Amino acid sequence: KNQQISEQNKDITDSINYAQKIQQALLPSKEYIHSLFPESFILFQPRNVVSGDFYWASSQGNKSIIAAVDCTGHGVPGAFMSMIGNSLLNQLVNEQNFTQPGEILFHLREEVIKALKQTGADGESRDGMDISLCSIGVEDSANGEKKYVLEFAGANNPLIHIRNRKLTEYKGDKQPI
Repeated sequence: KNQQISEQNKDITDSINYAQKIQQALLPSKEYIHSLFPESFILFQPRNVVSGDFYWASSQGNKSIIAAVDCTGHGVPGAFMSMIGNSLLNQLVNEQNFTQPGEILFHLREEVIKALKQTGADGESRDGMDISLCSIGVEDSANGEKKYVLEFAGANNPLIHIRNRKLTEYKGDKQPI
């Protein structure tokens, strides 16, 4: 029995470790993030081997878009949710060309509800995600200089802004995705 349990444990562990490689392959590379946000860094410390937390980034026209996402569930269930979230963000921004953070989150919420077949019935699972999403665009100002415009939308997650050593928190909506 010990041998059988040991083999099953190895199979499960190998499977989860392989799933981690797939999940990591979906995250934007550090080089890509730095090409969009040169003075940025990534702090990503998942709790489990596979995770419900992920970061996402893309660009569309003159806007760079970045998100930090916390899906319901840890481990394998959270990883499934992160795969859904990643896929839907790619679809909404890269295929349907949404760039306004509030609009992206509105459609993301609709698509997650559809994907999970959620009806709002009592006792039904309320799986989803909390997210902070920012869009940073470059515009020409009246005097010909470049002007950066940051737009933010959050679902249960804030934006923390630090300027001149002063920290400001902008709260997101209480509405989860």
